[in-house]
Amino acid sequence: MNVSVVLFTADLRLHDHPPLRAAVDGSHEVVPLFVRDRAVDRAGFAVPNRLAFLADCLRELDAGLRERGGRLVVRSGDLVEEVRKAAAEAGAGAVHLAADVSGHAQRREERLRRALAADGRRLHVHDAVTAAVPAGAVTPAGSDHYAVFTPYFRQWSRQPLRQAVAPPRRVRVPDGVGSGPLPGRDGLSGVSAGLAAGGETEGRRRLTAWLRAGIGSYEDRHDDLAGDATSRLSPHLHFGTLSPVELVHRSRKAGGPGAEAFVRQLAWRDFHRQVLAARPAAATADYRTKHDRWRTGPAADEDAGAWRAGRTGYPIVDAAMRQLRHEGWMHNRGRLLAASFLAKTLYVDWRVGARHFLELLVDGDVANNQLNWQWVAGTGTDTRPNRVLNPVAQARRYDPDGAYVRRWVPELAGLPGARVHEPWKLAGPERAALDYPEPIVDLADGLARFRRARERD
Repeated sequence: MNVSVVLFTADLRLHDHPPLRAAVDGSHEVVPLFVRDRAVDRAGFAVPNRLAFLADCLRELDAGLRERGGRLVVRSGDLVEEVRKAAAEAGAGAVHLAADVSGHAQRREERLRRALAADGRRLHVHDAVTAAVPAGAVTPAGSDHYAVFTPYFRQWSRQPLRQAVAPPRRVRVPDGVGSGPLPGRDGLSGVSAGLAAGGETEGRRRLTAWLRAGIGSYEDRHDDLAGDATSRLSPHLHFGTLSPVELVHRSRKAGGPGAEAFVRQLAWRDFHRQVLAARPAAATADYRTKHDRWRTGPAADEDAGAWRAGRTGYPIVDAAMRQLRHEGWMHNRGRLLAASFLAKTLYVDWRVGARHFLELLVDGDVANNQLNWQWVAGTGTDTRPNRVLNPVAQARRYDPDGAYVRRWVPELAGLPGARVHEPWKLAGPERAALDYPEPIVDLADGLARFRRARERD
């Protein structure tokens, strides 16, 4: 009997899923398999917010498969060994998998290919499943990847995208393939109180709403912190409950400046993926070193602790950090401000901040998170590596009425308008009444320290 295994990883959906479609069309029976990879746990990536969102996604994927006559097979352990076992139990001749870009994913794919070949089975790796344009599809002359976004985006925009594929109408799963229980949110501690729900239905609902009422104003409003006018689709892209190919197609169909700006952000996601695919070490090492001598020791640790707690004395930074803790998500402009403040104003190693973000972000993606942090820190692909974002100037520009700060820093909720951005300037009694810290560093001092460190003075 012709049987295939479909290994789900960061593609937890039924719509526009080429590996599943290929398996269903080419086999009599299919084993839809998800393996809780213990190597991911050991690396520290299995954090409460993403585990909770993952549980939602897997339950929904299982429900969708059951509507089509199938079910999701869940295993836990070493991914390669669990795939081998499932394939052996089902008598499968082939395994279908979406391509991924991290160093761990590349090594895992090679291990899996060798193990399956030793068993007489084939591995089919499908591109353009977790990216619109696969890593390595466009390269400049003389290099294996683009190091600057603008020329990459020009080439990316010219690439023909595959058409989205329909979900299968029926999925037949062979008898005798055992499964562990589906994970749930129950028993998970440390989940952010405002964490959004996961799953393909929720992702598609958000996409429909975004295309109907959000994307048109995206170009003008995407940096509006209080307006919260971004798509909030990043968790669904991270877990693959939405297809990036479908997002590009449907956004282009919507048309207009907002759609063009949104598609550009999707291209940034692919850009970071192609950088990491070519340079996996960039997940932990400087892509372009500046030979930084980052601050260490008790004073640096204390500053980093205040940053994590949202108690830096700079309201816009603290608001962003508190949103992160409450929602497991942060507005993109907030991410830039918080990262610049830690890496450049406090001059603390970008890896300290990247690690904290990965501990809380539901969309904590290695390529996007690490390479965006490096971009802000000036060790990545930014062509202006020594720029420093002034949190007060940025607050006045992107939260002019102070609504975002008042939402997330309730100690300052009574301060009207833009006064909320500089509470240290209040008169004595008014300032004394606030349970809010003084700035942990003077911005001019922080800028001077950074310039000295980068030998800009």
